[in-house]
Amino acid sequence: MMKSIVITTTINKRKHELEVHPNTTLLDLLRDELGLTGTKRGCEAGECGACTILMNGQAVNSCLVLAPQIDGQEILTIEGLADGDKLHPLQESFLDHDAVHCGFCTPGMLMSAKSLLDRNASPTELEVRTAISGNLCRCTGYQQIVDAVLETEPVKRET
Repeated sequence: MMKSIVITTTINKRKHELEVHPNTTLLDLLRDELGLTGTKRGCEAGECGACTILMNGQAVNSCLVLAPQIDGQEILTIEGLADGDKLHPLQESFLDHDAVHCGFCTPGMLMSAKSLLDRNASPTELEVRTAISGNLCRCTGYQQIVDAVLETEPVKRET
């Protein structure tokens, strides 16, 4: 039996001390242990982007990160994007532009787009397309997604 280890991390601005097995993925930890099911389980090979979260502000595929790797790190999932009942401007823009079709890719797309907008508040269309290139949309709603990101109201950068 594999020995578990204790890690300390911040997830959605909340500090956690967690006991994890070394081979547990961040995706499994988020969904199965913490109940944060907004992060979707897709290919589990880092190809589809459905499980994209932010780790220290960088978009990463949570299926490729082992839980011990988040020790001391800051994680943001789709559940942490809104401010209570108030949607993040990026979420509002996705709704305004009909960029949510079946919704499966939406959390990953939003997190990839947030990572971009946090670094560059006025990206070009090419920069948006590059930022979301690791996220697959089964409904092929890419143009509405790109438009939603390009027309998102600027947000005060979180410190």
